[in-house]
Amino acid sequence: MKRRTTPAQQAILSLLKSSDSAMSQDMLEQQLQGTADRVTIYRVLNRFSEDGITHRIVSEEGKSYFALCKGCEKHHHAHDHFHFRCLACQRVECLPEQVRVALPPGYQVAQVNCWVSGYCAGCKA
Repeated sequence: MKRRTTPAQQAILSLLKSSDSAMSQDMLEQQLQGTADRVTIYRVLNRFSEDGITHRIVSEEGKSYFALCKGCEKHHHAHDHFHFRCLACQRVECLPEQVRVALPPGYQVAQVNCWVSGYCAGCKA
């Protein structure tokens, strides 16, 4: 069954497309300036993750960030890459380097979370 596209979905997708970094629910709520409530944003982000439009990045503290899926195919998602978080401005970016994990025979990777922390070019200056 095809789902209808709502104005909130369009607005959130537009913000994610225009951002060059991953965004948290709080960041999106602030950018939307009251056009969508917290529950709606939460549901849209979960739906986008389930539908493979975005991938969820969970920080060490448990905070979720969302980035558009890039380089993903319909049945194979390329989410096993490093993420960079600036310690000054808290900006979160997906890095292009893929994480390679050698597991023992019979093991299967379900999820990879790899963080690199430091200072982005803007904050380092």
